[in-house]
Amino acid sequence: MRPGPDGALRAGAASALPSALPSALPSVLLLLLPPLLAAAPAAPTPAALQDGAPGTARVKRGWVWNQFFVVEEYTGTEPLYVGKIHSDSDEGDGAIKYTISGEGAGTIFLIDELTGDIHAMERLDREQKTFYTLRAQARDRATDRLLEPESEFIIKVQDINDSEPRFLHGPYIGSVAELSPTGTSVMQVIASDADDPTYGSSARLVYSVLDGEHHFTVDPKTGVIRTAVPDLDRESQERYEVVIQATDMAGQLGGLSGSTTVTIVVTDVNDNPPRFPQKMYQFSIQESAPVGTAVGRVKAEDSDVGENTDMTYHLKEESGSGGDAFKVTTDSDTQEAVLLVHKRLDFESQPVHTVVLEALNKFVDPRFADLGTFRDQAIVRVAVTDVDEPPEFRPPSRLLEVQEDAQVGSLVGVVTARDPDVANRPVRYAIDRDSDLDQIFDIDADTGAIVTGKGLDRETAGWHNITVLAMEADNHAQLSRALLRIRILDVNDNPPELATPYEAAVCEDAKPGQLIQTISVVDRDEPQGGHRFYFRLVPEAPSNPHFSLLDIQDNTAAVHTQHVGFNRQEQDVFFLPILVVDSGPPTLSSTGTLTIRVCGCDGSGTIQSCNTTAFVMAASLSPGALIALLVCVLILVVLVLLILTLRRHHKSHLSAEEDEDMRDNVIKYNDEGGGEQDTEAYDMSALRSLYDFGEPKGGAAGSPARGPAPGGPPSARLALPQGPPRPEPDFAAFRDFIGRKVALADADPSVPPYDAFQTYALEGAGSPAASLSSLHSSPRSGSSASEQDFAYLRGWGPRFGALAALYAGQLRADAEAAAS
Repeated sequence: MRPGPDGALRAGAASALPSALPSALPSVLLLLLPPLLAAAPAAPTPAALQDGAPGTARVKRGWVWNQFFVVEEYTGTEPLYVGKIHSDSDEGDGAIKYTISGEGAGTIFLIDELTGDIHAMERLDREQKTFYTLRAQARDRATDRLLEPESEFIIKVQDINDSEPRFLHGPYIGSVAELSPTGTSVMQVIASDADDPTYGSSARLVYSVLDGEHHFTVDPKTGVIRTAVPDLDRESQERYEVVIQATDMAGQLGGLSGSTTVTIVVTDVNDNPPRFPQKMYQFSIQESAPVGTAVGRVKAEDSDVGENTDMTYHLKEESGSGGDAFKVTTDSDTQEAVLLVHKRLDFESQPVHTVVLEALNKFVDPRFADLGTFRDQAIVRVAVTDVDEPPEFRPPSRLLEVQEDAQVGSLVGVVTARDPDVANRPVRYAIDRDSDLDQIFDIDADTGAIVTGKGLDRETAGWHNITVLAMEADNHAQLSRALLRIRILDVNDNPPELATPYEAAVCEDAKPGQLIQTISVVDRDEPQGGHRFYFRLVPEAPSNPHFSLLDIQDNTAAVHTQHVGFNRQEQDVFFLPILVVDSGPPTLSSTGTLTIRVCGCDGSGTIQSCNTTAFVMAASLSPGALIALLVCVLILVVLVLLILTLRRHHKSHLSAEEDEDMRDNVIKYNDEGGGEQDTEAYDMSALRSLYDFGEPKGGAAGSPARGPAPGGPPSARLALPQGPPRPEPDFAAFRDFIGRKVALADADPSVPPYDAFQTYALEGAGSPAASLSSLHSSPRSGSSASEQDFAYLRGWGPRFGALAALYAGQLRADAEAAAS
């Protein structure tokens, strides 16, 4: 194959340009020139040359075409020529058919089957699609045989500057601190251009400031916004609206542009000190105001915002005023100074207070220290107004002491109160009786002298807390209270006593000097120097040769034996009187008795038995024996309860059987009856329980009814048919039972008659009798149940003989009785 003429392809493409772009700019033609020049086919290689005509070379057959370009946004009326594909096997006779497939083939791009010319049928937009990939084929028109292998080519959309820059991330809001130096970066804005950034300058952008250039600048390449002045003041202007423009074509004439508005907020810094609106403030407050009362509020103004306005306040007492009667706190919500009462005020001592209030910022920026001191001061005058105050106790509370043996009316102490007002009115005193319910103390209303009203006893109440009232003589509403604590001083008025009624035990074989008991005492008194007790045997008692008493000098005493062995038969109990004396003053004493029992002991000295039942029980019964005894008692109790329960259950069972309401059974059988030899069809035990039946209501005792009551239902009036006397079965008991039950049912209007029915269903296929039941039988018209003929029962065989004799014989007997 050989390439087609280079001039033909190039001319074809070049000739299409004037007709395709009649109004295109010269710059567009220049941009299209490089790809057109690149469309020339490669020269044949030496290896491909063959012997032939001079100036010609035989090459491998192949496509003659190259990459195509088409300009976007074509506005002409004719289809836009894109390019031409050509095979070197094309002789120009129309035997080859050219086709294309792929993106846009047949819709956007059409090909001339004869010439291979490709045209664009629609306007193309590079911003939507930058290139199209297609495949070309050359086929024999007659046989549709593929002459050349299918090959892929690309149609690129050539860009023109048809998209303006856009700011896609707006709205833009930035911030910068006030007083920032010139050139401080605020923020960056970036615009986007949809044109091809790799082709020409259509996407090369530059930035500029359209509005706000006096305060801010923008970097033309990066879009970074910076401050243009160093004196931005938030207090003067807090917000700026800056318009930024982006222009493509590197800002050249004819480029497209877009703009956006950037909001720049100037943030606050602490560059303004606090200032009081006025230099003096005046307040007034009553002298009776409690501690913590708010006197007033003062606020220093600050032009800053946020935490830069946080302030603290301090008080400076003016010289000569003295004291710290007030304090100041800061309200964190309003940043106000709250002046509070710190100590009780007194109009009589100081009617006016003058303090200096200072306000200063909590957070100070050292960068602005040269702007001046960030604090301010103001004078606050507080006038104290006079009020009628209640009397004041001096001192407000006291501790008084009195001996417990003081006589009634003895002086305990004196309380003093005075009117703090200038009038200094007289004061009267009283005791709050809620604090002295027993009226143990009294007070002189004029002098405040407190005296005893009753006898005192420290052992009963060692302290008394009473409330004393002081009031103005002519205005009892002006009342004050004072707490008095009165301590009752102890005197020795209670003798010592043994701590407990002591009882001791001594073995019969005790040795001399053996310790029997240690004695201690108690004394309700509390001397200031502590207790000291003395022990000895009662002098008046005869000398005791058996025991001795030893004072241990620690307020206890020990009792010891004095001779060998004791004899319980001679004396089993000894009473030892002991005299206890305290140290006074005055000296008091008491006598206590120690009981000593003589007991039998084992070899180790353990007591085995004494003459007291308690000792015998304690020595003879061990804990294990006591537990065993309790277990036995519990077992006996359980057995007794079990027997009683069983007996009660047995009695209730018997009473239930006796009280059981025996009633007739209505039994229905749907199976074949067994005739007279069937003994399992009906439980006859209920009929044989001939115990005591209740008498019919309203009937005479001992005369049960044997027949149906008059007026009863027909079923009740029917008596059981009875045949001639037979020696085998005796039905008298049954008739008597049924008659009594019918009489009971007829006499009781609250219950239905409980008749006994035994229903026999179909006898069976092998039985000559169809059914024995009279319930479904149809009596003869005009005949009663008593007139039914049971003679046919005799023809049923010997198994029904007894039944036939019973019913047929009864009917015959009734007929004879009626005839006679």
